[in-house]
Amino acid sequence: MRGLQLTQVPAGERSVSSTSVDVEEGTRLLDSYDDNSGSIEEGMRRIQVSVTGMTCAACSNSVEGALRSIHGVFRASVALLQNRADVVFDPILVKDEDIKDAIEDAGFVADILPEPSDAGTKSRGTLVGQFTIGGMTCAACVNSVEGVLRNLPGVKRAVIALATSLGEVEYDPTMISKDDIINAIEDAGFEASLVQSSEQDKIILVVAGVFNELDVRLLEGILSSLKGVRQFHFDRTSEELEVLFDPEVVSSRSLVDGIEGGSNGKFKLHVVNPYARMTTKDVEETSNIFQLFTSSLFLTIPVFLIRVVCPHIPLLDALLLWRCGPFSMGDWLKWALVSIVQFFVGKRFYIAAGRALRNGSTNMDVLVALGTSASYFYSVGALLYGAVTGFWLPTYFETSAMLITFVLLGKYLECLAKGKTSDAIKKLVELAPATALLVVKDKGGNTIGEREIDALLIQPGDTLKVLPGAKLPADGVVEWGSSYVNESMVTGESEPVLKEVDLPVIGGTINLHGALHVKATKVGSEAVLSQIISLVETAQMSKAPIQKFADFVATVFVPTVVTLALLTLLGWYVGGVVGAYPERWLPENGNHFVFALMFSISVVVIACPCALGLATPTAVMVATGVGANNGVLIKGGDALERTQKVKYVIFDKTGTLTQGKAKVTTAKVFSGMDRGEFLKLVASAEASSEHPLAKAIVEYAHHFHFFDENSLTEDAQYSSRGSLISAWLLDVAEFSAVPGRGIQCFIDGKRLLVGNRKLLTESGVDIPTHVENFVVDLEESARTGILAAYDDNVIGVLGVADPLKREAAVVVEGLGKMGVRPVMVTGDNWRTARAVAREVGIQDVRAEVMPSGKADVVRSFQKDGSIVAMVGDGINDSPALAAADVGMAIGAGTDIAIEAADYVLMRNNLEDVITAIDLSRKTFSRIRWNYVFAMAYNAIAIPVAAGVFFPSLGIKLPPWAAGACMALSSVSVVCSSLLLRRYKRPRLTTILEITVE
Repeated sequence: MRGLQLTQVPAGERSVSSTSVDVEEGTRLLDSYDDNSGSIEEGMRRIQVSVTGMTCAACSNSVEGALRSIHGVFRASVALLQNRADVVFDPILVKDEDIKDAIEDAGFVADILPEPSDAGTKSRGTLVGQFTIGGMTCAACVNSVEGVLRNLPGVKRAVIALATSLGEVEYDPTMISKDDIINAIEDAGFEASLVQSSEQDKIILVVAGVFNELDVRLLEGILSSLKGVRQFHFDRTSEELEVLFDPEVVSSRSLVDGIEGGSNGKFKLHVVNPYARMTTKDVEETSNIFQLFTSSLFLTIPVFLIRVVCPHIPLLDALLLWRCGPFSMGDWLKWALVSIVQFFVGKRFYIAAGRALRNGSTNMDVLVALGTSASYFYSVGALLYGAVTGFWLPTYFETSAMLITFVLLGKYLECLAKGKTSDAIKKLVELAPATALLVVKDKGGNTIGEREIDALLIQPGDTLKVLPGAKLPADGVVEWGSSYVNESMVTGESEPVLKEVDLPVIGGTINLHGALHVKATKVGSEAVLSQIISLVETAQMSKAPIQKFADFVATVFVPTVVTLALLTLLGWYVGGVVGAYPERWLPENGNHFVFALMFSISVVVIACPCALGLATPTAVMVATGVGANNGVLIKGGDALERTQKVKYVIFDKTGTLTQGKAKVTTAKVFSGMDRGEFLKLVASAEASSEHPLAKAIVEYAHHFHFFDENSLTEDAQYSSRGSLISAWLLDVAEFSAVPGRGIQCFIDGKRLLVGNRKLLTESGVDIPTHVENFVVDLEESARTGILAAYDDNVIGVLGVADPLKREAAVVVEGLGKMGVRPVMVTGDNWRTARAVAREVGIQDVRAEVMPSGKADVVRSFQKDGSIVAMVGDGINDSPALAAADVGMAIGAGTDIAIEAADYVLMRNNLEDVITAIDLSRKTFSRIRWNYVFAMAYNAIAIPVAAGVFFPSLGIKLPPWAAGACMALSSVSVVCSSLLLRRYKRPRLTTILEITVE
């Protein structure tokens, strides 16, 4: 091993004309160390790709098909509204560029989006770190360092090269850090520092102060000299600097400080928020559509005036009829203006249609291109025919131009409306402050000053100062000060929450009164706000099962419409030839073909697949945003769809229906022992237990022992830290917890049992009748009886109560009114369970169920095909939450990444269960109306456009009017979905008025 050497990292070559630099890495030593080990399993990787050019559901289906055909892609989902693809793939088999190429080969423009994270993002898998090690003189030193490193927890492999004094260590960053490795080497008597690692992070910065080529070269020089920078690219146009760096070597803040310091303050940098960047792209797309629309409108108005207004003004009419070559001046003007509209403004429709046809699919662009082309080329043909024969047929140039104008107007209005559907994410992004006040400390931890930094550069461990009225810049823990914080924008909790030393705070919430010093604990993608944004984004990108109907219709819609248009053309033309309708129906100077063609074009342009494609995703997008604003996080459209059909809601008792704050209400001694002595004995045993009931007993005993009314609150704090309380307790030996039963231990050589009946009877202790009767009375009053036996004799009973949540009974009654049957499941005994159920109004109870058995209870209700929701705390109830059709984790607070749950209810309030079901029902009611409207629109509009009602009612729809109807149909569906933004969650006073629809 000593003969192996690491290749030195080259200085990095750079072309003078280029602003893109690569800093190459050397050959990895570990690759040579173990050739037979094979590649390390990296797991799945997830990226998001911006896809430009999609216009309807057929386009998104085409992109999905292209992605799923790639070997190594595990899952691909395309969101038409967000113009984005979400791809999960095996990074060993597939590279980012392969995904981008597949989308572009399908005829769309793709761009890999930067991950919304920063240096605080959790590392994936193992890292390989390259360290310099000083002080090694021989093989024994190498063996010593290697031995030390390989014994460290989290280190997979380690190899040292004596000749270069370099070593490479493969380690798990979740178990051990680079600093731990350096400290271990230094403890072994050597010097160590990190050179580089296999980890890579990216940051995008806007650089102010770059005015010329000299400034660009200065910036390149600074970056090339910074340790840990791997690659960078500076875009002069946007002033954006993209840097790939090693976060194990240099932090994002050190990188920014290094650039600003290296330029002596000439350059000023700020971090680009990835979400803000995505929003900018959406704004650019809307702006481009608006520019196309205004250009088309500017060119179409003269064409319309020439056709409709000018013939009524003699002077203008004479000027337009003036012959200029083979055509009149009016014909020349219309041809020229409409050609610009058709082939320059309308170029996007031809490109998109060609792209779709190349991939064997059809979409709205095919219909627009077909309809406008038919009108345009017929008009050109009519002009040329007139020039050759002298028989002038009517032209319809204005039809083509007006069609494109109206379609672009519809697209612009649709973009504006779709932008409104994503307001929820924009509002969440805006919650995070742009800057933060960093408290600068010396090595001794003493404050030496403050400095303002970009909020995206906050690192775990930073101490931040938060002034009254300011937003908290990161998740953390209060180090100094106390204040009330408004958390309503994140958790939905309306009441301000008191925050004191050691209490957690959430980034994006508002500090109301006093100043706080907060130690940052979670930043980047680990922060609560980032997780909420990510969860809402993922939910909005997911497809509800009902969407499959629209996807199917999209694949057959355009071919069906084209077929109907051809049948319309053929029907009216043949009918005219055989004399099926009178000649007076024909336009002036027209013939049967022109008459039939106008009906055919109307059919092509009035049909709209977009309205169907937008019916579901727009409603789901708005609903997930509305839910997030109310503290109800929905993980996907499929969960949203299932919730509207829920028949049973199963509640866990402790912490869900009850407050989860157990209190001792009764202490009865059944021996000659003094009550204080009894409580000390029981508390001594329970002090070693982590069970909530145990803590309640210890607190009660301590309060009784010291007879100090204020001590209960204070000692609750002490007990959690394992200090003061233990001073007055007895010594315990051979402590053990018996799951589902209680605890046992020995005090003064005698066995002490504290728990339920089963613990005592299984341990051979008889329970006297009068004790049993007392316990029964406790249980029938909704309290849990805890028995204590010392030296195999029952010495007393404790009654513990967990108060019900005040809204529990009303919510249970409200669910009944909604046609949902509430069920309670608990590990408690039957008497207590029935008493609690009776108090809240639940008829169906399952008691004495172990945590693992709750999933079986869920499955028992699913046997008849019923949709079952489970409401629990997301920790002990994870198996049941996963087994349920809809899992709801309640009272999650900051822990929103509960994988087993479909819904995360951030407040500890049962009203949110009602909100979740009610929102789901209203959302899918809206989706059904959207589908009814979209289907009814096409079912009515196509026959009208085809002229079905023309013979009887004289209703004829010109192609330009058909185009206007098509454009507005999509807008109306999106606006219908936007009505969900007015949703208000039901209040306690109105819950009982909810009835089954």
